[in-house]
Amino acid sequence: MHTVWEGVRGSIALLIGGDREVYGIIFLSLRISLLSALIATVLGVPVGFLVAVKQFPGKRFVRILLNTLMGMPTVVIGLLLYTLICRQGPFGELGILFTPTAIVLGQVCLAMPIVAALTLAAVGEMHDPVRRTAKTLGATRVQAFWMVVRESRYALLVAFSAGFGRVIAEVGSAMMLGGNIRGSTRTMTTAIALETSKGKFGLALALGFVLLVVALSVNVAAQFGSERLK
Repeated sequence: MHTVWEGVRGSIALLIGGDREVYGIIFLSLRISLLSALIATVLGVPVGFLVAVKQFPGKRFVRILLNTLMGMPTVVIGLLLYTLICRQGPFGELGILFTPTAIVLGQVCLAMPIVAALTLAAVGEMHDPVRRTAKTLGATRVQAFWMVVRESRYALLVAFSAGFGRVIAEVGSAMMLGGNIRGSTRTMTTAIALETSKGKFGLALALGFVLLVVALSVNVAAQFGSERLK
């Protein structure tokens, strides 16, 4: 118990004192996670839309694949990408292993299926009724499409926040692809894992508290955003 309280006091001191290492880790994590979530949204939303509105052979398989990828273990994604971008891999010449770029790549692979699957579910549910209503009102195909997009905007916001929540909290692929290098690729989750294993709870608790605040802030922002969009 004494060790825990020492860790709590240490975490408060680090946050209030503006420790450079702590805030460097925080800002790096936020920058990587926001970029990853944005890229995943840009890629995943069109995929979800197309699967929802188009009829094609294998559509059911694509749905199952997206749902399966939503729960893909992060270490599996990390392992697959590691074999591709390591020095002996087919893309080893890019030299991105153990860089923030590699972490972003892994997190995009984790978040994109979530964004695509949530978009697919939302658009698939409202596409036919909204499209029929739009055509009844004399809308063109393009106008009907944009009406579906407009009606889906809350779901798209939820998809983005879910993708961000997935990547900000993941540790497996970030550890494998980034290497947890101090001052370069050390994110909040990898730092928490490292410091806890070393028995240094001050930094781990400080970063854990910030991680909880970030997760809460994203959900609150999504809730307020959805109320404004309705």
